[in-house]
Amino acid sequence: MQTATARRSTEQVVPLRHPGTWLATAIVLLIVGLALYSVATNPAFQWGVVAQYMFNGQVLTGLRRTLELTLAAMVIGLVLGTVLALLRLSRNPLLSTVSWIYIWFFRSVPTLVQLIFWYNFGALYSKISLGIPFGPTLFSANTNVMITPLFAALAGLGLSQSAYTAEVIRAGILSVPLGQTRAASALGMRRMMIFRRIILPQAMKVVIPPVSNEVISMVKNTSLVSVIALAELLYTTQLIYSRTYQTIPLLIVASLWYLIIVSILSLGQHFLERKFRHR
Repeated sequence: MQTATARRSTEQVVPLRHPGTWLATAIVLLIVGLALYSVATNPAFQWGVVAQYMFNGQVLTGLRRTLELTLAAMVIGLVLGTVLALLRLSRNPLLSTVSWIYIWFFRSVPTLVQLIFWYNFGALYSKISLGIPFGPTLFSANTNVMITPLFAALAGLGLSQSAYTAEVIRAGILSVPLGQTRAASALGMRRMMIFRRIILPQAMKVVIPPVSNEVISMVKNTSLVSVIALAELLYTTQLIYSRTYQTIPLLIVASLWYLIIVSILSLGQHFLERKFRHR
């Protein structure tokens, strides 16, 4: 007489069939195939023009400016955001309130509005001066000369990003159990050492994923500076198609470069998250 274990070992396992899943997969593949065929064969896309301008010198210059803006704005956002996060967590109610008001304001006003505002800042103040109150002026400059499109772009993107980054960093710091800070303090560690060796390494696991996502968002947000005539990737392609009237293929060129950049950054984000996840 066979035992229950022996019977189970000789039984054939029959996989559960899912005809609905196979049907849905076939429909999706059919739709995707038809869409790709339409895109590939539609002459209105002008793929020859796309190939012609993909590595055009003017387009590559705009691409470089996009990458430079992304890097500079994220550095501003990370440095200022870290300071704001620490002020937000400060026991000093004045510092905490000032940080909260800053974060509230720059998260509430759309980035596009901030860019236009900074670009037209000269309408409010014709000169920017720095000096001792009721004393001599140490520095003075014409606002329209000082606030260039590049300055307005960095101010609009960087200050807006710092508000979002501050909340991400604050959440990362708060994710570290308070008991660890107290234990380190009881061992005689100074506050700066506690932050550097206890809080920061653990907070990074929480901070890295959203900050990486913010970098990807920043690449796309740089296209907003086209409204202030700064020649990044989108504005560069706009300049070309305003001259050649090849609007669609030039927009496809810009879109393809954005897809390439974001894909590379997404891959880097994946490896970075995996690295910190196993720490």
